[in-house]
Parts: sequence; structure tokens; C-alpha cells
Amino acid sequence: MVEASAAAPDIPVHQASIEVPAPLAERIAGALEQGLDPAPVAVGLFERGEDRREVFAHYTAPPAREVLLALIELAGGSGIGPLRIEQIEPADWVTLSQGQRGPVSAGRYLIHGSHDRDRAPSHRFVIEIDAGQAFGTAHHASTRGCLLGLDDHFKRSRPRAVIDIGTGTGVLAIAAAKTLKRGVVASDSDPLAVAIAGENARVNCTGPQLRVYRAEGFFHPLLWRARADLVLANLLERALYDLAPALARHVHPGGTAILSGLTLTQARAIEARTLSHGFTLKKRIILEGWATLVITRRSARIVRH
Repeated sequence: MVEASAAAPDIPVHQASIEVPAPLAERIAGALEQGLDPAPVAVGLFERGEDRREVFAHYTAPPAREVLLALIELAGGSGIGPLRIEQIEPADWVTLSQGQRGPVSAGRYLIHGSHDRDRAPSHRFVIEIDAGQAFGTAHHASTRGCLLGLDDHFKRSRPRAVIDIGTGTGVLAIAAAKTLKRGVVASDSDPLAVAIAGENARVNCTGPQLRVYRAEGFFHPLLWRARADLVLANLLERALYDLAPALARHVHPGGTAILSGLTLTQARAIEARTLSHGFTLKKRIILEGWATLVITRRSARIVRH
């Protein structure tokens, strides 16, 4: 998934901004991060008083007002204020927006940017991830939901083989490697994400434990026959729907998959899809209108539709 792409400093920037009540700000920012047509180069927040925030998103092409309004409404922001779209002077908006966001806690995990490095505590559940050109800084509810699912799962189980599909920044794979202190495999179809995940693994001292391959799902010679006790997939609904048969092949019987990137309505469809491929729902984590599903493989039987 794409969270933010760095724009060249001389490319015009189109800013969409809206002032909202503070409790809605993170949810709306997360919804705008999900927009793919076009994808934002940066999303951030400014304080506008004690209980108000300005949410902004920057684009390299003029965004469609109706698309942004639909995303805002999906996040529960219907009728909260005018949406302004204007062209502004170019700048490094990814870095700027990153500076507006502090560390994020998800269970035992604490995710922070390099700008908070000196203030972050030092223990194995602290992960440094900068906002940039790949998805996964834990500010979005789908990533936090996955981390909460991971934290809960690792308190009960110590999987030997872990695969992270669509790794983005590598935050989930890094969290698994840090917790388990063993190797984790990850894949992403975006070569830039593969490079970023590798660099983040090095920054977080998990470089030797994390192997990242450029692949669409499991379609890689070193992943095609791989079997895992735990598979992570923070993707879009269509990708998760298509992934279900592969999960049935690659997750050991009794093994677990943690799936996210879904609205509540989408989650119901994916629950039904994975049920038909031999999984049962173990847990559903709901954060800010986004769902994370923790599912368990029942048997080796594969049902195809």
C-alpha cells in the first residue's frame, strides 16, 4: 500500500485541508492516506486550538474534490467544515508532515520517527520508522491494529516461520523479528518498498533477521513453496480477497494470519472469503472504523470457489 511518495522540490503541490474536531483528526488523516487516485505525497495535522485540528494532504496533481469528500465521510467526517483545495509553494512536505506526528503506541510496541530518536526509550519493542515512500508508520489504524494483533499473538505463541506480505516500510516484519529474535521473511511488489524495508531493518538492528523479496504476494521462487505459522498482510480489500487461496496453501494447519487494511463492511466480506478457504475468525480488532482480522487455519483442506 502507498502512504506517501516524496515529490521533487520543484513540482507544484496541491493542498487539500479541512478543520475538524480533534477526536476525528487522526481518523480523517488515515482515510486520506488511503486515497490512491492520486496518492498523497504527505498527510499531516496542525493544532488549531485545544479541541480543533487542521488535517492536510498534499498532491502533485489536483485531487478530485468529490473523491476526498467521500474519504472524509467514510471516516465519519460528514458536514464538519469546508474542504479547501489550493496550489502552494513546493517543499519537502513528507518531512514536514512527519514532524507533526509523535510516537505511536500499540500494545508493547512504540513506533517513532528519527526526529524522536533521542527521546525514545531503549528496549526491543521500540521501532524507528520514518514517514516516506512506503506504507506503515503505525499512525494509520490498520497498521496499529496489526501491531496489536501481533502483540497479543506473541504473548500466547512463538511462531517459528513468519511471512509478511506487502511489507511496505517493514514495520510488522521488524516487530516480529525483534520480538521473536529470529528470521522473518517479507515481500512487496514495489521495489522502492523493498529497499525501504531493508534500510529500516538495518536501522532497527534486524537486518540479519529480515529477508525482503520483490514479489506479488507469494509469487517468488523462494516463497512459492514456503509454509508459515504466521502470515501478516496489511493490504487493500481486493488484494486480500485474491490472497485467500494462497493463505490456505501457505499457512500451516493451526497457524494464524493477521489481515488488515479493511473497513468494517469490507472486513465482513473477507471474513466470509477466508472462512470458505479453511479459516476461522479468532479475533476482530476495530480501530477508528478500520478492522484487523486474526484468523486461524482449521485444516489442510482447501475449498476453491
